[in-house]
Amino acid sequence: MTALFRHLRGILVFLGFTVNTIFWFVPILLLAVVKLVVPITSFRRSITRILMAMGEHWISVNSSILQTAGSIDWQSRGLGNLKKDNWYLVMVNHQTWVDILVLQQVFNRRIPFLKFFIKQQLFWFPLLGIAWWALDMPFMKRFSKSYLAKNPHMKGKDFETTRRACEKFRHTPTSVINFVEGTRFSAEKREKRKSPYRYLLPPRSGGFAIAISSMGDFFSAILDVTMVYPEGAARFWDMCCGGHVPVIIDVRERPIDDWLLAGDYEEDREFRRRVHRWLGEIWQEKDELIQQVLDESRIR
Repeated sequence: MTALFRHLRGILVFLGFTVNTIFWFVPILLLAVVKLVVPITSFRRSITRILMAMGEHWISVNSSILQTAGSIDWQSRGLGNLKKDNWYLVMVNHQTWVDILVLQQVFNRRIPFLKFFIKQQLFWFPLLGIAWWALDMPFMKRFSKSYLAKNPHMKGKDFETTRRACEKFRHTPTSVINFVEGTRFSAEKREKRKSPYRYLLPPRSGGFAIAISSMGDFFSAILDVTMVYPEGAARFWDMCCGGHVPVIIDVRERPIDDWLLAGDYEEDREFRRRVHRWLGEIWQEKDELIQQVLDESRIR
């Protein structure tokens, strides 16, 4: 009976997410269409602010649903100096797709609405794909090495497309989130990529470089976010069913050094190496921080 009630609660929570998504999807889509067809810059910026407010309400209701679903223990630190009218580049390690829900909960209304890079194929994801487009999420189209070998004229086109998507953020305070590892962490992926870290995959600097080159002079700071799940990466269904989900979020504000703004990532090989080294040093600190948090959790 206990298992039955857990799954029943999970179904009800999932239905709550679905109803909330549909409720906000309709007005968000309608306003996005209006914004698309009316070519008045000031009007479009006003619509953008309304859309971001709707997105924040969407997240607030989702967070309330999660918090009433079960024993979710979210501990965050380093949020004291954040401002809602700044531009931020949020740099995060990636454990599970639940990360997005956690980050939205932690940062909602503390910083501008989070925009995250999305694979172009996900535009066709039911409801959410269109909603992400309406909320100005930057869609990325990445070409494989084999494709570029056959079509060398397409080199750099993926960067150019994503850069254009980021340009629209210059007019409204925005937070751009980048999962620098490129995919969720697993022990198998760690071995495959020969990662030098215990709890992280090697950082990939492409998306980071695009954001910096497009908006670096606008960003107020880099938010270096480390997420730790002391009992293992959380699963969405477990959260819906009321499972105990402890997660610790450490936020560290980093300045954007002048050298990051001055380089050409696509053409300057030495600059690319410097960016890789810089990210590698941050990832080493992050790996040590995760070990420290896990050790503290075991002591408790």
